[in-house]
Amino acid sequence: MAQLRLGDDIDDYCVRCKRVTNHSVVSMVNTEPAKVRCRSCYSEHDYRHGEMPPKKDTRKAALFKEVLASVNPTTAAEPPVAPKGRKKTARDS
Repeated sequence: MAQLRLGDDIDDYCVRCKRVTNHSVVSMVNTEPAKVRCRSCYSEHDYRHGEMPPKKDTRKAALFKEVLASVNPTTAAEPPVAPKGRKKTARDS
């Protein structure tokens, strides 16, 4: 791979677009890109080496369900039922 320079195109994960897109190199430290600008939404961010951020840990939600099941097993087994019907809007009043 050729050495990168300012303004070169590079693929990276965009924090605003939430996907890997084309970026332009904005600043460099030694020979590595430090900041990049997305060519889709024009947001600037640190160079992430094209890696997506790790997924959020859902352990808290699972722990909550375990505690709920130990307190009252019948309510933990049944998911909450959403009310059926239309949501009220400002025009309905």
